[in-house]
Amino acid sequence: MTNFIPIFPLAIVVYPGEQLNLHIFEPRYKQLIKDCFETKKPFGIPTVLDNKVSEMGTLVNISEITNTYESGEMDIKTEGLQPFKILEIVREIPEKLYSGAIVTYPRISMKGSAPLMKKVLKGIRDIHVSLGVTKDFKKKEEELLSYDVAHHAGMSLQDEYYLLELAEELHRQEFLKRHLSKVTAVMEEMDSLKNKIRLNGHFKNLEGFRF
Repeated sequence: MTNFIPIFPLAIVVYPGEQLNLHIFEPRYKQLIKDCFETKKPFGIPTVLDNKVSEMGTLVNISEITNTYESGEMDIKTEGLQPFKILEIVREIPEKLYSGAIVTYPRISMKGSAPLMKKVLKGIRDIHVSLGVTKDFKKKEEELLSYDVAHHAGMSLQDEYYLLELAEELHRQEFLKRHLSKVTAVMEEMDSLKNKIRLNGHFKNLEGFRF
């Protein structure tokens, strides 16, 4: 299925089910939000990478306008709905300040591996413990998907975008697992380096090498 949607390009990745709060201040996007809220229609947030609008993004719905300022600026709450792929950007829309796009919606699988997801969650929690971070995902562990935890795995914007491109939940879980393994290895090296620095100048109790 293809259709036309207004777009709000941002240098972020939004995932389905994600709750995203935004402060709207640019005139074109104030108009976009006003139009979409009044017509109860969603808009798209394609990811901006390297100062370019990428072809993938996520359709979002405005759940609430929490504050409107005298200047017309707004604080809004949104929720991610589903990924889309841009077929064509429509830069000028009659009587509108914002742009739009003709998009298609890839088929997305949410069926993954429960054992693999447990490993992903363990990796994320281990990193959070090392960093002194606590995170409540507000879902039962067995209900969590890769989309729910991806922002908390310490990925770069490029890696978060790559995960958005993956259609299969199993592939997204495997990607997170590989990423977390790399992060864990780096953190272990950092811990080892910290210990070496702390021990420098102290008396060391070392056993001699036996020939």
